[in-house]
Amino acid sequence: MTTADQLDRAVTDPVGLITDLVADIERELGIEMIRAVVTAVAGGRAKSRQLAKALAIRPAVLTDGRSPAPRAVGDLLIELRKAGASAIAPPVCAECGKKLRTLQRKGQDWYCSVCGQETAECTACGNVRRVGFRDRKGLPRCKMCPDHDHRDPVTVVHDLITAIAPGADRDAVAEALRRTAPDRPHYRQRVVWALEENPRLLTGEGYLAPHRAILKFIDLLHEAGIAGVVRPACPRCRRVVRIDKPLDGQRVCRNCIAKSRVEECVRCGARREPATRDEQGRPLCPNCLITDPANTEVCISCGERRRVQNRTADGPLCPNCCPLPVLVCAICGRTAPGTLSKLTGLPRCRGCFQRQAHCTVCGGLRGIHSGTADAPICGPCTTPDVELWRPCPTCGQAERLHAPGPCPRCTLKQRLHDLLADDTGSVPSKLQPLYDALASTERARTAMSWLSKGIVSTVLSDLGSGRRPLTHQALDELPEGKVVEHIRSVLAAAGVLPKRDEQMIRLERHVKDLATSHTTVEGRRILHRYATWHLLRRLRRRSHGKEITHYQLATARQHLRAAVYLLDWLEEQNLTLPTCRQADLERWMTSDDVLLRTETGHFVRWSLAQKITRDLSFPAVRWNGPTQPMDNEARWDTARRLLHDDTLKPEDRLAGLLLLLYAQWPATISRLTVDHIEETDGAVRIHLGAVPVELPAPVAELALRQVAVRRSHAVLARTESPWLFPGGQPGRPISAWAMGERLRKLGIRLAETRSTALFQLATELPAAVLARTLGIDITVAVKWQRAAAGDWATYAADVSNRIRKAPAP
Repeated sequence: MTTADQLDRAVTDPVGLITDLVADIERELGIEMIRAVVTAVAGGRAKSRQLAKALAIRPAVLTDGRSPAPRAVGDLLIELRKAGASAIAPPVCAECGKKLRTLQRKGQDWYCSVCGQETAECTACGNVRRVGFRDRKGLPRCKMCPDHDHRDPVTVVHDLITAIAPGADRDAVAEALRRTAPDRPHYRQRVVWALEENPRLLTGEGYLAPHRAILKFIDLLHEAGIAGVVRPACPRCRRVVRIDKPLDGQRVCRNCIAKSRVEECVRCGARREPATRDEQGRPLCPNCLITDPANTEVCISCGERRRVQNRTADGPLCPNCCPLPVLVCAICGRTAPGTLSKLTGLPRCRGCFQRQAHCTVCGGLRGIHSGTADAPICGPCTTPDVELWRPCPTCGQAERLHAPGPCPRCTLKQRLHDLLADDTGSVPSKLQPLYDALASTERARTAMSWLSKGIVSTVLSDLGSGRRPLTHQALDELPEGKVVEHIRSVLAAAGVLPKRDEQMIRLERHVKDLATSHTTVEGRRILHRYATWHLLRRLRRRSHGKEITHYQLATARQHLRAAVYLLDWLEEQNLTLPTCRQADLERWMTSDDVLLRTETGHFVRWSLAQKITRDLSFPAVRWNGPTQPMDNEARWDTARRLLHDDTLKPEDRLAGLLLLLYAQWPATISRLTVDHIEETDGAVRIHLGAVPVELPAPVAELALRQVAVRRSHAVLARTESPWLFPGGQPGRPISAWAMGERLRKLGIRLAETRSTALFQLATELPAAVLARTLGIDITVAVKWQRAAAGDWATYAADVSNRIRKAPAP
């Protein structure tokens, strides 16, 4: 492997390169032992790459131990020698050649304790000797001339404090001084000398402290409640925060240090404090550092190669797999995963972090940083720092601009205008609602990201220029996929394209493709007749003009595929549906490769009703009750967890309780609207059937919260969506499959849980009440009542007798 190849590997696999270089020289240590030592010494990514690069450029240091070399190389040599390596040389002093077990360095040269010491003229005796101490003025002294101070440091500093705060507790002062530097008495003495020279350090001028420990001493005195001691403010931003960074003879906060180091990133142009520098010494900002492909790693959770968000003992985690701590949001009050705000230091959930709203102070549409959900406050009004919030050169609003140029919203508006404008340079009137909806979205960066995906920008540009008509048929000409369907949903939600039943269109397209793909003319005719005049017609009749669900689409597809499977088998047997006899049908039913047996029965019975075939019998399987075990105790345990576990998402808790308590399928839950929830006279009711059901207090609170906080789609502005559980596509509810997946992640078994709930409800309620309250068919309710052995046979008669015996008014 050449040096160039080794330098490339030093970036991608630094630990492996170092291990191989050491193993090529050291034969006595095993490869695993070498890797363990290298891993312990190499540390993080930057240090391990620096170490690997140094060894790749000069591997001879492993055998001669001579500097110049980074400190990490010397540490690696020492640790390998401790592990028993014999071929690896220890580090040697650059001046006298002594073998070292510990090392000191000047620059990248290593020295022993004798050669590495500083020499200077002693202030006391005047001899040029090794510097042993420095006096209270910082001047050098030899070991023979220490700067003695026989006074008690506690007494000295206590006298200084009592001059400021009479009656200060001596024991509290002594404890604070001890905790300032627990194991360094000489350093504590320096603190006392500095305070004695400038007592004003205790009364607000602590930013002039020559030693960082003075600031810690002031904080400890302040915590002890000693009056008169003032915590110093940052001399630049005037905030009372931790100030321990030296800058121009003063101590400032970390934020001011970062501002003083601002440089323009050589890659993205952002003006920020550099996180690192490239090979030419040019600055790179933190974002360019972590997004560099060379710095991405394989996430141990999802297996994808992404930027590292967090490192665990098992390996790196990407941002999508890194769990956030569960906190109580200071803005909306929800208990949810979140982080601490950099501006306020208070917890903020992910929803409030991403949400934009009109600030109650300035009225601008910005991100929320403080306040409440009803009275949000933006960042510039929370912390009006002119250096942090700069005015956008286009709109003039104060924004946190990370790069030169307009703010994200102005950039989005310009991008939309470029895409949607026609030959005259203006947006067509038919596309103006789309422009307004996208330009006023709460998350401008999300909309910009969407515009850059796939063919989105191309399709919008074609619509704006007129190269593609603004019709569903024009979009149908594009390749099928989620991107095109998402574009269609955005156009429909914005009102520039009429809504249509996409599931039905998809089913019609599937019917056409499947029916025309059959080999025989008779088979194609039967399939077309079965699909068009039976499956689709029945589906349209049952949907009552509403959009069909994914489950209805899947069921129709299964019935059609079952018909295709049977016709294909008949063709292989040189048979047709009219010539098929009962013996042939039973031979197919008993074969090993039979598929969709129940669905095929529907097709056979339809063909009998249509007189396409005769003398065939395929009876329907009657439902005689649930076949899975019922665990009512587990059902109630899960319900109690959803009622009281605030760490779960409120929308998942509400959906799970609707399944556990009211036996609602995910398909039904997903299509609930806000109109299904009503609040009258302090009672909250939900319309699942003809008669509303009053919700208990915990469930009612979750329902009202979901109505209030349900969020619109990120790409569009906040719209009045009717759905209680909005989905991933604008203007559409969450799909039944997605709702089912969310419930499964809560540990809920859908079919078993619904059967258990419906079984228990059937034992407690008459079939008529069950049908009217839960929205199920009366025949289904009767079957469940019989399966549950509920004794409601005389219920109607009892009600009739009570009415007949009631006295006349």
